[in-house]
Amino acid sequence: MGTFDTLLIANRGEIACRIIRTARDLGLRTVAVYSDADAEALHVSMADEAHRVGHAPATDSYLNIDAILAAAKASSAEAIHPGYGFLSENADFARAVEDAGLIFVGPSAKAIEIMGDKAIAKAHMLNASVPCVPGYQGDDQTDATLLSHARDIGVPLMVKAAAGGGGKGMRLVTDVDDLPEALTLARTEASAAFGNDTLILERAMQNARHIEVQVFADHAGNTIALGERDCSVQRRHQKVIEEAPAPGVTPNLRKRMGKAAIAAAQSVGYVGAGTVEFLLDENGEDFYFLEMNTRLQVEHPVTEMVTGLDLVALQLAVAQGRSLPVSQENVTLSGHAIEVRLYAEDPANGFLPSIGKIQKFETDNIIRVDTGVRSGDEVTPYYDPMLAKLIAHGDTRDGALRAMIRALDNTAVLGVTTNVAFLRDLLDHAEVQNRAATTSFLDDTYPDGPPKTAITSQTIALAAVLFLRSESDAAQAQSLLPDTSLAGFSSDGGLPIPLDLSLDGDLHNLTATGVGTGHITVSGDGWTHNISNDLRIDGLRTTVHHAPDGTGGLFLQTAGHHLHVTRAQPWATTDAASTGALTAPMPGLLVTLNVATGDTVQKGDTLAVLEAMKMQHQLTAAADGVVAALHVETGQQLSKGALILTMEDPT
Repeated sequence: MGTFDTLLIANRGEIACRIIRTARDLGLRTVAVYSDADAEALHVSMADEAHRVGHAPATDSYLNIDAILAAAKASSAEAIHPGYGFLSENADFARAVEDAGLIFVGPSAKAIEIMGDKAIAKAHMLNASVPCVPGYQGDDQTDATLLSHARDIGVPLMVKAAAGGGGKGMRLVTDVDDLPEALTLARTEASAAFGNDTLILERAMQNARHIEVQVFADHAGNTIALGERDCSVQRRHQKVIEEAPAPGVTPNLRKRMGKAAIAAAQSVGYVGAGTVEFLLDENGEDFYFLEMNTRLQVEHPVTEMVTGLDLVALQLAVAQGRSLPVSQENVTLSGHAIEVRLYAEDPANGFLPSIGKIQKFETDNIIRVDTGVRSGDEVTPYYDPMLAKLIAHGDTRDGALRAMIRALDNTAVLGVTTNVAFLRDLLDHAEVQNRAATTSFLDDTYPDGPPKTAITSQTIALAAVLFLRSESDAAQAQSLLPDTSLAGFSSDGGLPIPLDLSLDGDLHNLTATGVGTGHITVSGDGWTHNISNDLRIDGLRTTVHHAPDGTGGLFLQTAGHHLHVTRAQPWATTDAASTGALTAPMPGLLVTLNVATGDTVQKGDTLAVLEAMKMQHQLTAAADGVVAALHVETGQQLSKGALILTMEDPT
């Protein structure tokens, strides 16, 4: 520890931007690092100085310890803040930073090592009398031993990467016969994400709530708890909605959990910001240690909102040897805060990541928005697809919910598919509204994933009008058409215009009448709607966001839909002619091919495993069939839509 004037942030995206803002407010000089994919990123432009650390893949850049230390030396940085993810919980990195004579803004390498290994951490917690979930965390990692212990523990059980976090290397097993496949997938994912394929087993508490306690400690040994957060609404063990304080947690339970969290931190001589995660039994009284995150959490803003403390500022103060400015007795919680994570992903398509250029990025300016992107930025396949965190605060939980709902209604992201509509729907669910959501809530509510909402005829008509307007505006920009009374529409009077459009690949044969007037009538298959100049549909006002795609089409967001609208090509078809082919649903690395030419498969069988956005995605058979041909090999990097294999009818 020691004072410093220049801080290097060894991270990217919203957390890098968030750290830069506080460091700048404190008068510190900031240094950013970036990969080739992030050369024009927001965090690069915000910092006082920025250094390239490698190629786009994280292993060549944000996980490259030597390159980051070289950037620190070149920029004369005296301290490094790791953010979260990447190297934030890497003990070797913390040790290398200190060996280089720099200050690591975080706990000691020893504390990271202990808490970073779930098996070792669990042993420490048991010694510190912190209640733990029953399970197995032994050195013997053979399948036979794990299977034996799994039978003793019983199902459902969780397979977890010992060195893991963020839901990676984790699998839920509800039938012991499925354990071997779960072990293989968890090991592969854990090795890719953490370089360590050691696993542990734990009893799965499916009706529990996920409650975590924010702790803070200084070098003098002062350790405090800053209240708790409820992170029960999660998918694939990654949090979707977080709030503080946790609904239904009594002052007595808060005190007990805080005491256990402090004991956990003190058992490893913890210094800085950390989070101790617990599973709260459905009885609302018994809780069990899950893990400790030795870093700043993604959801730390909700704690900041209810305590009035800047956790990054506290991190920087403690890293410079200062004592905590607040005691446990002075910690108070005011109001209620809710955070949602805005992702570039398609909930109706298995939550697959969405990549591309963000044509428009607009959020509500009333609530807090932590983001690392802006209009014009690219979402690449190399990193986690989180775009922003929206954080609402209110005097009451209902007030915070209302503010968040309004913020989501006013959020527009065009160019990539996002989970905005999914988040909006979640907040209306009775379980969320009534404080009843558990860790199994999303799986129970959407066992097959959230359904794709049918596109209404009103939305189709609106898309047609906006597409015509976009085409006309583009033509006018080239001085090809005169201006007219409808923001650039060509004036064809009352003549009907045939219009064949593709909305995300679905074809619609339409007719538009009245182009060039104040009202356009759009007709489709058995329906007709009137669209006014101010985009009222049959006299009703609607909220719509749109932007050109740069190639003649446009992106449209309205009524819970994000649509890509283009003119239909003459060869386009709605026939399901490709059902006999398995294609890559996103760019990624083909890590496993489970079948060979001639193999007979059944619907639901795993045919291949694709690694993308640091997660393993199982690609399954849509129907019974026989593998006719393989078109790729294991280890290939595939583009979206790449043909993996073709199938034929088993008869």
